[in-house]
Amino acid sequence: MAADQPLDTTIGVVTPENIAFEYQLAGPFRRLPAFVIDVFVVIGINIGLGFLLGLIAFLLTTTVTAILEVLGVGLFIAATLFVAWFYGTLMEAQFNGRTVGKWICGLRVIEIDGRAVTPRSAVLRNLVRVADFFPIAFTSVGMEFGALVWLVPLGMLGLPTGMVGLITMMMTRRLQRLGDLAAGTMVVVDERKWQLPVAKVDDPRVPALASFVPADYRVTRRMSRTLATYVERRAFLTPGRRTEVARALADPLGELFEFRKDIDPDLLLYALYYQTFLKDSSAPLPDIGNLSNYSPLARDAHRMNQSPPAVNPPAVIPPAVPQAVGSPAVAEPAAIPSSWPASSQAGSASSVWESTGKPNTMSQPPTGPSMNREDQP
Repeated sequence: MAADQPLDTTIGVVTPENIAFEYQLAGPFRRLPAFVIDVFVVIGINIGLGFLLGLIAFLLTTTVTAILEVLGVGLFIAATLFVAWFYGTLMEAQFNGRTVGKWICGLRVIEIDGRAVTPRSAVLRNLVRVADFFPIAFTSVGMEFGALVWLVPLGMLGLPTGMVGLITMMMTRRLQRLGDLAAGTMVVVDERKWQLPVAKVDDPRVPALASFVPADYRVTRRMSRTLATYVERRAFLTPGRRTEVARALADPLGELFEFRKDIDPDLLLYALYYQTFLKDSSAPLPDIGNLSNYSPLARDAHRMNQSPPAVNPPAVIPPAVPQAVGSPAVAEPAAIPSSWPASSQAGSASSVWESTGKPNTMSQPPTGPSMNREDQP
C-alpha cells in the first residue's frame, strides 16, 4: 500500500511573461477567523447606521419623525443588506483583494493566473457567497419568564452552516468555494517576506552602466521583487525573449534616466538589479576597467564614434607557428573579452551597451536579498 501523501497547499502560477510564482493556498480553517472578523466589522457598521438614522429622526420635526417611523425599519433593513452584500466587494476591489479580516489574518484574494483581483471578480465571488452558506439550520428563539422557566417562542432563527462552501473547497485543487469558482479567484496567504538568491554579476558592463543610474533613484518594493525575479529567471530565456520581456520596464526607465535608445533592455534591468542589491554588498565585483569612460547618456551621443577602450584583457600566448627561414614574425592580436559584443571589435562605441546575443550564466550563493512585500499590493 502506498504511503499517504501530505496535503500540498502550494500552487504554482506562470504569468504570460513566462515567469513562475508560487503561492500558499489558504484553507477553510485559516479563512474562518478572517470571516468572523469581517462579520463583526459588518455588525459594527450596521450599528453605526442605526445610531445615525436614530439621530436624524430625533433632530427632525414631529411630522417627519412619524414618516420615518414607518420607513425607518425598511431603510435600516435596506442599509443592512447593502453593507452585507457590498462590504466584501468594495474592500476586495479597492484594497487588492483584502478585507479587514483578510488583512489581519494575512490573506488575499487573487485571480487564478496570479493577477490582482478585478472589480468584476470581486462582485461575482461576493454575490455567490450566499450559496456557500447553505444549508441553513433553523432554531427557536424565545424568552424565559418566572421561576418555572416558561419558554415563550418569538420566532425562528436561521444559522448558515457553510457546508456547501466547505465541501466545495475540499474537492477543488485550489481550495475554492462556489464564489471563487464562479469568479476565477483563489485565496492565498499574503506572505510578508520573500527571498531570492543573489545573482553573481560577471559582465563588466553591468556595474559600468549602473554607475550612470541617478544616485537618488529608489526602486519600490514591487519593482525590487520584479527585478530579483527577472534576474533569477533570465538565464533560462533566450536573448530575444529576454529583450522582449525586459523592454516593458526598461523603456520607461531609459527615458527617466535619459539613456540612449540603443541600450539593451536586458542589460539595463541587470544594471538596475546590481544598483539595488549588489552595489553595497561585500561580494567581490568585476573590474570595469576603462568602461567607466563610456557614457550611455543621450546627451553624450557625440561620443558614440570613439574607439572602445581596452578592458584589461588577459595576455594570450599564441601557439607556436612554424615560420619560414628569414621571414618576419607575425604578432597575434590580444583576445577580446567574451563579455563584449562582437561588433565592438570593429570600434563601434554604441555597441558597448547593446545585446551580445549570448546567454549570461550566473552562479547563485545560498542566501540572497530579503525584502518585505507591499502591504498595499
